[in-house]
This record gives sequence, C-alpha cells and structure tokens, in this order.
Amino acid sequence: MASSQTVSNPDVNSSHSRESKRKKRRKIGDAGEIEQQTSLDQSRWRTDTEQQIYSSKLLQALRHVRRSNDNQSPVNAGRAVRETADRVLAVTAKGRSRWSRAILTGRLSLRLSQINKKHKKAKLNSGNIKSKKPAVTKRLPALQRKVRVLGRLVPGCQKLPFTNLLEETNDYISALQMQIKAMTFLTGLLSAGGAGSVAAHPDRLG
Repeated sequence: MASSQTVSNPDVNSSHSRESKRKKRRKIGDAGEIEQQTSLDQSRWRTDTEQQIYSSKLLQALRHVRRSNDNQSPVNAGRAVRETADRVLAVTAKGRSRWSRAILTGRLSLRLSQINKKHKKAKLNSGNIKSKKPAVTKRLPALQRKVRVLGRLVPGCQKLPFTNLLEETNDYISALQMQIKAMTFLTGLLSAGGAGSVAAHPDRLG
C-alpha cells in the first residue's frame, strides 16, 4: 500500500530528490569555501603587505626591548630578540592559529610549569619514596614517532590530529619564512644606515 502511494505521487518524489540535490550542492559549496579560506590564510604570509606590517611592529618592539635591557649580556640580548620576534609574529597572526595562541600564552605556561616542578621536588625530598623500576614503553611505529616529533616542533600542537597538525605546520613554516625575510631586511637596513634610515624610509619595509 505504501509503495503504491509513493508511485502514485511523483511530485513528492521529485521534490525530495530536488531537496537532496540542493543539500549536496550546499555541502560541496561549504567545503569549497573552507578550502579557499585555508589557502588564503596560508598564503597571506607571502604578501608584501603582511611583511610590511610585521616589520614595522617588530621594529617598534625591538626598540622597546633595547631601551629596557641596555645592560644585558649578548646571550640574553639574543634570546630577548628571538622571543620578541616570535611574540610579534604571533600578534600579527591575530590568534587565528593554534601555534600563535600557544606563543602568546607561552610565558604563563612556562611560569606554571616551573612552579609545578618546584612543588614536585619538594614532595620528593620530604617523602620517603621507594625507587620503582622504569615502566617498559612500547616502541611506536616510525610514522607516529615522526608525527610526535613534528607536534613538539610546532608550538601548541603536540596533541593535534594529523590533518590539523599538517595545516598548522604549513602555516607556521610560511610565517617563519616571512619572519626570516623581514629580519634579514631589517638587519641589512640597520647595519647600513642605523635606525635613522629605517625611520626615514618606513615605506621600504617589506
């Protein structure tokens, strides 16, 4: 009986098929928009505008670091420059990526880990803990080991799925390439004419 009603109502069947086709087209369109947005986000680090924005922000931040840390040793000064360059890179990313958010919150996480280590050491020294045999760990397959190492190299991406890790890595590498290009340009400009030449020609950044 139900089958005869379905056959006798071709309009209902055609409307269902049209609706299903619309849903499929909508899904395909949404997937295309997501892929297009991802490619735009990954390619923006290669534009001259993005490099100019990063270079100007980096120059301002480095001037501030130099004024506040005049008496630093060369090692500490180099570390401060490195941290400043990474922090400005994360700010330029505007928190859209996981690695940029991890860099921006890295100082707080480092401080919390240092506090936790102190508490653990205090507990070990105060209590009488018997020595335990080290746990036997299973050796992971080669691909999983490489993925784990890659997750440690990209900030904040240790526990990401493989596909998301690849997207973050691609974006992070593009950002680092832009950072190297900008820092190389600023180094050459500063060594050639000092900070005054950069201030006199801000349009040459990037």
